[in-house]
Amino acid sequence: MRRFAAAALLAIGLGHGQSALKFEVASIRPHKGPYTVVGVHISGPKVTVEAYGLLGLIMDAYQLNESSQISGGPPWMSADTVRFDIAAIAPGEGAPSKENVRLMLQALLADRFQLKVHRVTQERPVYALVVAKNGPKLKESAPDEESSVTASGDRTAQITMANVSTERLAIQLSGGLDRPVVDKTGLKGHYDVKLNWIPEFAGPPPPGSDGVNIFTAVQEQLGLKLEPQKTSIEILMIDHVEKPSEN
Repeated sequence: MRRFAAAALLAIGLGHGQSALKFEVASIRPHKGPYTVVGVHISGPKVTVEAYGLLGLIMDAYQLNESSQISGGPPWMSADTVRFDIAAIAPGEGAPSKENVRLMLQALLADRFQLKVHRVTQERPVYALVVAKNGPKLKESAPDEESSVTASGDRTAQITMANVSTERLAIQLSGGLDRPVVDKTGLKGHYDVKLNWIPEFAGPPPPGSDGVNIFTAVQEQLGLKLEPQKTSIEILMIDHVEKPSEN
């Protein structure tokens, strides 16, 4: 079974140099046993990361749409059995912004995982997410609606998203395709999204199913379109990384 993991809950542009913003304290422990929930949660100044592999942490901290945008690193970095739980406290009394959490994750990776990276630009094939001919079919989110993403995949696949941008939708779609998805819709709002399709690897569609693939589903259900293109994207090159000591 191929999983359609929730894509990065965090997104930030690649900066030049490590941010000085850091967690006041952070505990990192290997995740024990099976996992059913993978995510980053913010409650007041508390930031909790559950069952994340290092690859996912790097993708979240550096706004990478898919793992192919990371090059190098040891085999354990992407091993499904090597995952971490992180409990951290951000500076101040209130909840930190998502942007600040992303910067603090970068600092944590550099400090505790001894992560050292550099960036290169390469031309890669992508899918451009654009508005289809008849216009988008997206429902605007309520202003106070909580942002969330759930995804599942087996013989059928489904993504349900609340209060998300089309940029975040593109990141999510990248997890089920053979190349990154880049948002070129030009849409600036936040939307509730529900998408259903039949993955190519699943074989014949189950009885009663429409049997549409992800490309047809995006166009018919969302009023958007995935167009094959080539574009220059940033690749994060791993120069050095270590497993953190447990504490």
